[in-house]
Amino acid sequence: MLHQVSDRSSGSDGQNKASLREDLQEFLSREAPLHQLDDLTKVNSVTLETVLRCLHARYMADMFYTNAGCTLVALNPFKLVPQLYTPELMREYHSAPQPEKLKPHIFTVAEQTYRNVKSLIDPVNQSIVVSGESGAGKTWTSRCLMKFYAVVAAAPTSWESPKIAERIEQRILNSNPVMEAFGNACTLRNNNSSRFGKFIQLQLNRAQQMTGAAVQTYLLEKTRVAYQASSERNFHIFYQIYKGASEDERFQWHLPKGATFSWLPNAERTLEEDCFEVTREAMMHLGIDIPTQNNIFKVLAGLLHLGNVRFADSEDEAHPCQLMDSAKCFVRTSASLLGLHEDTLLETVQIRTIRAGRQQQVFRKPCSRGECDTRRDCLAKVVYARLFDWLVSVINSSICADPDSWTAFIGLLDVYGFESFPDNSLEQLCINYANEKLQQHFVAHYLRAQQEEYALEGLEWSFVNYQDNQTCLDLIEGSPISICSLLNEECRLNRPSSAAQLQVRIESALADSPCLGHNRLSQEPSFIVVHYAGPVRYLTAGLVEKNKDPVPPELTELLQLSHDPLLTVLFPTQPKEKTQEEPSGQSRAPVLTVVSKFKASLEQLLLVLHSTTPHYIRCIKPNSQGQPQTFFQEEVVSQLEACGLVETIHISAAGFPIRVSHQNFLERYALLRRLGPHMPSGLRSPHATRGYSGQLARTEEATLQTVLRDLLHALPALTQVAATPADPLHCGKTKVFMTESVLELLEGKRARVLEQCARCIQYGWKRHQHRKQERQRRAATLIQAAIRSWLTRKHIQRLHTAASVIKRAWHKWRVRMACLASKELDGIEEKSMSQFPSSLNSSLLPSAQTRLQGAIIRLWPLGLVLANAAVGLRGFQRKLVVCACLQLPSDNLSTCKVQTAQGQTGVVSIRALPQGSIKFHCRKSPLRYADICPEPSPYSITGFNQILLERHSPVHL
Repeated sequence: MLHQVSDRSSGSDGQNKASLREDLQEFLSREAPLHQLDDLTKVNSVTLETVLRCLHARYMADMFYTNAGCTLVALNPFKLVPQLYTPELMREYHSAPQPEKLKPHIFTVAEQTYRNVKSLIDPVNQSIVVSGESGAGKTWTSRCLMKFYAVVAAAPTSWESPKIAERIEQRILNSNPVMEAFGNACTLRNNNSSRFGKFIQLQLNRAQQMTGAAVQTYLLEKTRVAYQASSERNFHIFYQIYKGASEDERFQWHLPKGATFSWLPNAERTLEEDCFEVTREAMMHLGIDIPTQNNIFKVLAGLLHLGNVRFADSEDEAHPCQLMDSAKCFVRTSASLLGLHEDTLLETVQIRTIRAGRQQQVFRKPCSRGECDTRRDCLAKVVYARLFDWLVSVINSSICADPDSWTAFIGLLDVYGFESFPDNSLEQLCINYANEKLQQHFVAHYLRAQQEEYALEGLEWSFVNYQDNQTCLDLIEGSPISICSLLNEECRLNRPSSAAQLQVRIESALADSPCLGHNRLSQEPSFIVVHYAGPVRYLTAGLVEKNKDPVPPELTELLQLSHDPLLTVLFPTQPKEKTQEEPSGQSRAPVLTVVSKFKASLEQLLLVLHSTTPHYIRCIKPNSQGQPQTFFQEEVVSQLEACGLVETIHISAAGFPIRVSHQNFLERYALLRRLGPHMPSGLRSPHATRGYSGQLARTEEATLQTVLRDLLHALPALTQVAATPADPLHCGKTKVFMTESVLELLEGKRARVLEQCARCIQYGWKRHQHRKQERQRRAATLIQAAIRSWLTRKHIQRLHTAASVIKRAWHKWRVRMACLASKELDGIEEKSMSQFPSSLNSSLLPSAQTRLQGAIIRLWPLGLVLANAAVGLRGFQRKLVVCACLQLPSDNLSTCKVQTAQGQTGVVSIRALPQGSIKFHCRKSPLRYADICPEPSPYSITGFNQILLERHSPVHL
């Protein structure tokens, strides 16, 4: 590097400056690849050359969309890119938290407009202006935008049923093929050029769901029906029925294969738009049934046959022109298809009716060959224009929602692009006039209004020079004298017009206008208008006649006599129409010309655009041949200069695209004061913070400015640059101006504060819920404890009652058994006592033994105990004691059995023979378990006549 510097220093100063510029340009170009710059405001040293290089690099890298400040630049790829417009990509842009962070796309503009409609701060209707030259891709862009809104705004959660929502979406999308088939044609610059302007109003309800749409059209180029320039074609619908009709339909419409029609040039060319089935299916979805479709196509076929009607010059002016021999069958066929009488049709075209005098006397004058051709063409044009308007009304009735069901709309303006052909007439003048008005709307809305607003708000702003087309508009529509006023005046004079005379009058009356040019080398009378997109030469021949657009009354009356159902609807008999050739009385009322009607509709359109928030999409055509991957810099440069894109980039890069009023700014970002170290003295109480939005309406300007300054200083990220002149945020007199980066910063901090507030609310709510649950848990525990104690007491009481009943029954049974046993023992004792002395005397017992036996009898329980002891009396005395205690017969001991333990002392058991069964009679207890007898203990007596004494182990004393 040092070597290079030393080499440079040895050269001349001019070489040094050139090399430094080259190094700087190389440094700036190395800063980032041009195809990666998705915003032209990021291009260093914004010039026409750098913008052109960036667009060229992105186009060759298949990146067709680039931001240019407030405008989106769309390059026509001239090829199908399916992955660029898929429904998945639409949903990705729709669901993105910040769509502007994604790659530039028309879906970004669509999503911004959709979110602006949903905005809670200042919801307003939106509009998208799609502009550009013919063939730049405006119609395709509008079609993709409609598809986007149909996908994201026709949600299944609508209040309507999913079938109705699907039907609305399908009808809105199917309006495109029908409108393009009847309103588009192949021109020198575009195979699918819109020959009319349309403003599509997409209607949204309160839930921001699409409920319908409305279409408004402007200036259909109906002259194309009867006249097509070289290498151009008629409207697409004629070629569709010519190529796509079935054999039966060809027979009905008299369209045999290989037939030639003068109004159907270049029929051998096959285009993508020649899709008859798609148009028929779209018409079916719009509610146009098959019979009505066939009626429409039959009328169009009749117009094609009418175009082959040719006349020969008449030798005598008093006689009408005669038909050529080859045209007779075409007249017959056209009259049959249109539901007219052949003779009446031919007579109306050949003879002109004139009404003159106060008595309105009628004169019939034969027409010349040129006049016959003009009347024939006029008949075809008026039929096609009425048919097109009827189709638009049918589409609107099919897709338009009830006025009470929608609250906002998004408008899509697809208007014809700027045109300049070798021969330009009234159609091109109106088209370029519309583009001039739209360019002025863009300049007034963005460029000029932005700079004027900066000056009014007190911003330190360096103004950017931009191209203003007001001078050109004054030339076309100005007052009191302009091109439009001169054309209308020529129409009111009702005299034969001269092309040369009209040229002289325009040049002399508007000679002071800098936008009026002269072409002295032109052999035909013409004048030149210097438009914002470039100069255009207009031929004066035929301007007055086209501006009058005369429809002879006999032609209208002829069509009213048609037997065709469609023509009967298009040309009703009542009320009777007043034409230009039939003025009321002798009044010289202004004639409603084509220019006047177009100007009125254009002003109405601009009123709608001014009432909405506009968004702009500039379509650029990379080449005129329609070839992909081909970029002609000269053609693109002329388009960039025409649309003023460089000036737009300059202002967007240096200005503040975000403008919010003080009140709205404070209402949205007042909560950011929480980020500051302290609050202002006047706003310390929490009650003042809660009612802050209501207090703003009563706050004076000084207090508002004070609070605003406090809010700005509360932002830590902005306090460091608050005093710099190149401030990214500026507080004007009534508004706050900021850039996109500052808006992102504010929104990020606002989201953080809202998140903190949400967390505090969540904490408080969770704490409240926890305390409530704890109280409920304690109350439930107390209730459960009380219930359980009550149930336990009841259970114990039932058990105690049952046990008492069982115990009483058991004791009662034991007592009864004891009584029975005692009674039996008492009987045995009495018997034995009466027999015992004799037995003792007989056995000669000693007296001591007799006394012992008496004592034992009296104390038998004690004797039983003594007999059961381990020590005591033995042998026979023990047996006597046992017998005496149990009152057993001593003379016969075989009735009972005394069992002694082996190796042990004492009596183990005394078992008596059974003497009968014992029955227990118990009353059934109401208790649950009272009737179940307790299980007998192994140590208890199971029956007095079965077991008297039983012991498993003797008791040792």
